[in-house]
Amino acid sequence: MQVLLRLIPLLLICLSSFVGRAADYKPSGTLQGYVLDRNKQPAEGITVSLIGTVRQVSTGPDGSYLFKNLSPGRYVLIVTGVGLQTQEQSAEVTSGQATSLNITISESVQELQEVKVVASTGLHEREVLPEVGQNAIYAGKKTEVVNLGALDANLITNNSRQVFSKTPGVMVWESEGSGMQVGVAVRGLSPNRSWEFNVRQNGVDISSDPFGYPEAYYNPPMQAVDRIELIRGGASLQYGPQFGGLLNYVLKKPATDKPIAVESQQSVGSYGLFSTYNSVGGSAGRWQYFGYVDYRRADGWRDNSRYSIFNGFASVSYLVSNRLKIGAEVSRAYSVNQQPGGLTDAQFAQNARQSARTRNWFNVPWTVPSVTVDYALSDHTRLNLKVHGLFSERNQIGFVSAITNADVPNAGGQLANRTIDRDTYRNWGSELRLISQYNALGRQHTLSAGVKYFNGFTDRRQQGKGDTGSDFNLTLQDAAYPRALALRTTNVAAFAENLFRLSPRWTLTPGVRIEMLDNSVAGRYSFAANGIENQVDQSRSRAFALFGVGTEYKLATFATFYGNYSQAYRPVTFGDLTPAALTDFVIDPNLQDARGYTIDAGFRGAYRKFLNFDLGAYYLSYDNRIGTLTRLDASNRPYQYRTNLGRSVSKGVEAYVEIDPVVALAGRSKVGYVSLFASLGFTDARYLNLPTATVANGQLVEGNLQDKQVENAPRFIGRFGLNYTYRTFTLTALLNRVGSAYSDANNTETATANAQTGPIPAYQVMDLSASLRLAGRYSFKAGINNLTDERYFTRRAGGYPGPGILPADARNFYVTVGVKL
Repeated sequence: MQVLLRLIPLLLICLSSFVGRAADYKPSGTLQGYVLDRNKQPAEGITVSLIGTVRQVSTGPDGSYLFKNLSPGRYVLIVTGVGLQTQEQSAEVTSGQATSLNITISESVQELQEVKVVASTGLHEREVLPEVGQNAIYAGKKTEVVNLGALDANLITNNSRQVFSKTPGVMVWESEGSGMQVGVAVRGLSPNRSWEFNVRQNGVDISSDPFGYPEAYYNPPMQAVDRIELIRGGASLQYGPQFGGLLNYVLKKPATDKPIAVESQQSVGSYGLFSTYNSVGGSAGRWQYFGYVDYRRADGWRDNSRYSIFNGFASVSYLVSNRLKIGAEVSRAYSVNQQPGGLTDAQFAQNARQSARTRNWFNVPWTVPSVTVDYALSDHTRLNLKVHGLFSERNQIGFVSAITNADVPNAGGQLANRTIDRDTYRNWGSELRLISQYNALGRQHTLSAGVKYFNGFTDRRQQGKGDTGSDFNLTLQDAAYPRALALRTTNVAAFAENLFRLSPRWTLTPGVRIEMLDNSVAGRYSFAANGIENQVDQSRSRAFALFGVGTEYKLATFATFYGNYSQAYRPVTFGDLTPAALTDFVIDPNLQDARGYTIDAGFRGAYRKFLNFDLGAYYLSYDNRIGTLTRLDASNRPYQYRTNLGRSVSKGVEAYVEIDPVVALAGRSKVGYVSLFASLGFTDARYLNLPTATVANGQLVEGNLQDKQVENAPRFIGRFGLNYTYRTFTLTALLNRVGSAYSDANNTETATANAQTGPIPAYQVMDLSASLRLAGRYSFKAGINNLTDERYFTRRAGGYPGPGILPADARNFYVTVGVKL
């Protein structure tokens, strides 16, 4: 904390000095031109930057770039892209004139930078994060970039199985059709609202509390997302301690070549689906702005599953000077979803569309503001500061007892009072990052370092007495909530990685992260029968270091080997610190965070525009897992004891292969191009040691779940696709196959009567989607999800939004008409 408080004032002093000079800043020149590939075709999406400044643009469909309002002088322009040799050229900008500079790009053995090249024929090269990004080092890590603009996918309802169709091993929970909450995981981890990832939007945390309650109840609409950045395992040093890694939604950017650019997409679909997405953005002088509004509603496939969702976003940035840029943005979401509840196995087999709950509702107001400052200290050193907040709620009302307890009127014709649970989140944090390139022993190396501060407060009110009605109503019927808890988190972290270039082909990147974490739970847990408050007061403080190292070696112009080792941990969450029942529940005073590590090794690349591949293996050790044992006290009475229990290990293979047989055999085609891809994940996730203890006939019975499969971890996840492209028309067919899994650590084979425990059968789903672009500004998209109308489910819920089986949606369609101006 003291380090952060010292660094921020220093930065602000620097900023104020440069703001003071802003009055002398008189931009008067223009630098423009085209970026062409080796076939002299326009190269779209290439990053063009000015060294020593914060100025950066991407080339348009015609390969053009444009920098306005430049002070007269000499500039060094750098062009980077996936699989390209970094190009540097200088240009002299003259006052009142436009300077033109065209650049032809070529492939490289040495550098892999961010951004794709849209070639005239063949496959787009598979996107990964660059060795060195704007604010972090990615060399040696397993990274993927999901380019939403290059996908034929149902972006309207955030259909994750389609969005991550080319990202091997991603497990998706398809438990509700609105798409408001994206639940994904990798490597045998839990997909529960993506809580094993550090979930961010534009580099800012968006989950409830990344350390105490890391569930992502908000995700941006995919129509507004430019790309999704995914780093598995090895993100712990740069972004956070999570086992899953980083999941970062990067929103679309404002147009840099016009003052106003408008995009509008209107969609309709099955079961009353209506969606409207509208955005506007542009650049004027030193200002850039972008914003969107997105609204969608539907009745839902299941009974009692209607929803409405609003998303809004606004951003503005100001170029104080070529070295200093300041920006601010705010996201706002508001949703009201009716929850149809879970089903028993018999109900699911009879009619998966039915609902036994008519009075359950869920509401999420979510606001995320942030301020960003970018400053170029020199031609080779940059600072980035983000200050962000989160002001949000999670509200739930309903009858949520086991599905075997019917929600029906009593003898007097009266329905039971519903239960109200409400969370209020008030978080703020900041992250200061430095990235610097320096020369040593004849080679250029890169240092990335930073500090982070996070302060989170959650006001949790639960088990409140609601009304007996059916509409969404959060009015409390009693004077107070039986449970009222104050949950607090404070986190201070410092991190550093250094990329050493051992040769033109080989890099080595060691790193360290220092964590200091405090979290606490205090307040009223319940009212005793005599009205006395039962209080709970639990807290944990700790400090420790995480270490890691990554390496990358370019075997040839078309292939790279990568490998890394990275430590991780999962903090003791608020749920771990909260007793399930005050009278018979004890929390281990020495309860520790779950600790472990991930090892990755892989081989990726592309060959002659017709083959993309990424083949990797991993090993994930998850130690000190937290669980609950039954114990007997001195009077031989049973009680529950929460402590660190044991260890699980996930190991497996993740593979992606895509081939264009037309380019491979013929090179060019007049009737279009076909690509075939397979995205495969093989996982063996098992408990190596997990003690159990229960009481039977007054006697303690102990056991061990050794060699049991980890719950919600299918052994096989495969997605197979066919893409057909003819000029501006594309067609995609996708087959999604997922193996069976268990919903509990005991690997229960026969489902319980309440359907909360039991197997999750294997399933396969087919999707078909198509898109057409006309005149460069009009677009038409359509798709059929679950083409064969399969009945399947991916989740058995123990509580919200169940309990019981949560069926996935049946066959449905959507149609979208869009325009860009």
